Amino acid sequence: MNTSVTGHKGIFITLEGGEGAGKSTSLAFLENGFRQYGHEVLLTREPGGTVLGEKVREILLHATDLHIVPDAELLLMFAARAQHLQTCIEPALGQGKVVLCDRFTDASYAYQGAGRGIDADRIKVLEQWVQGSRRPDVTLLFDLPVTQGLKRANSRSEPDRFEREQQAFFERVRAGYLAIAKKEPDRVKVIDASKSIEQVQLQLEMIVEELVTGHGD
Repeated sequence: MNTSVTGHKGIFITLEGGEGAGKSTSLAFLENGFRQYGHEVLLTREPGGTVLGEKVREILLHATDLHIVPDAELLLMFAARAQHLQTCIEPALGQGKVVLCDRFTDASYAYQGAGRGIDADRIKVLEQWVQGSRRPDVTLLFDLPVTQGLKRANSRSEPDRFEREQQAFFERVRAGYLAIAKKEPDRVKVIDASKSIEQVQLQLEMIVEELVTGHGD
C-alpha cells in the first residue's frame, strides 16, 4: 500500500449489496468515522466517479427504453471502471487517502455474472485487463433478504433499470455475492443489513477501528 506525506496508508474499501441494502447511509457514516481518525477520504461510486462514468451510469440505470444485451452491459461497466481506476481511485490511493467506493467489480460478478448468466471466467479476463493486481483491501457486503431490500428500494424512488428486474434475478445476485464472501472471507466482511441503522453502524464501527489499527501510521 501507498503512504501519504501524513504517514497514513491508502485503503481501498468497497461497499456491495443488493437493492435497498442501505449502502448510501453507511457510506456517510464510514466517511465520518475515518475522518475522525485523521484520514482523508474519497467517496465515489460505480458506475460513475468520473464524467465518463456518470454518463455510462445514466445509460445503464436510466435508459429504460433501450434493450442492452448482457455483454454490452458488462463491457460498459468495465469501460467506466477503467476510467475510474486510472483517473480517480489510483491517484487517491497514491495520496494515502481512504477510498470508499459504492460498488466495484464484485457487482459485475453478482449482477452480470450470477444475475445475467455471463461466465465468471469472461469477467475475470476483463478484471485482470482493467485492474491488473488492484483489488479492494476490504469489501463490506450489506446482505439482507431480497424481499426486504426491494421493499425498501421501491419506497424511496421510482425503480431504475435494474430495480425493474424480477425477484428471481435479485435472488441470483444475492447468491452470487454470498458465494464471493464464502470464497474470500478475509477480504469480504458480511454486514447484516436487515438490522436497524443503529445495529448496522455498530458493526461498521468495529470494522473502522480494526482497519485503522491494522493499517495504522
